[in-house]
Amino acid sequence: MKVFGKNVFNELRDNIKSIKKVYIANNFSDKDIINFIKENKISYEFMDIKKMDGMVQGHHQGIIISIDDYDYVDYKTMYNDKVVVMLDHLEDPHNFGAIIRTCEAAGIKSIIIPKDRSVSVTSTVMKTSSGALEHVDIAMVNNLVKVINDFKNNGYFVYAADMDGDNYKDVSYADKVLLVIGSEGNGVSRLVKENCDQILAIPQYGHVNSLNASVAAAILIYGIINK
Repeated sequence: MKVFGKNVFNELRDNIKSIKKVYIANNFSDKDIINFIKENKISYEFMDIKKMDGMVQGHHQGIIISIDDYDYVDYKTMYNDKVVVMLDHLEDPHNFGAIIRTCEAAGIKSIIIPKDRSVSVTSTVMKTSSGALEHVDIAMVNNLVKVINDFKNNGYFVYAADMDGDNYKDVSYADKVLLVIGSEGNGVSRLVKENCDQILAIPQYGHVNSLNASVAAAILIYGIINK
């Protein structure tokens, strides 16, 4: 997988074994990064910036890093976490990256995504997360409903975000929380919602009847951890 950007590279400094090769623009001026690459004997290549533009989609800042494919974790390793976030078929990598950043900032280290019809960990996600992905575990699962019930059996109370629910400010949250955030277009799917314990709603006072998934996730996450 190819990721890019100075922030992404700096977050990978603690995990240099995952770096296969670094491509650097001929006019790249960050001497600290260049010296780090040379001192740690990381394979690198200077390259014309126009050629680099064709290697990835996005603003690479003159540095592209070839790394191992993302290593997903087993969701069962998350059972000791106080708050776990589940994304129900989220599709936008920028939303995914933003949610990862929010989770990391809030001290949440575990996110679950489905295998099918969902965004996965890509270079865009890593770039958008601004390095937060290095500090958050992602599990990819086949069946969200099964996983929800496994978490219930391990003492979790499961909340889902939806417009038709209880005001999130008025809820007394359980000690162990699984929070489900729905997709951008369809929200939380019917079967998933039916297997959740409580539906959370964010009051809205304007003319827009829905919030961006990453914004809704941020509001609810901080609502939960600050209770």
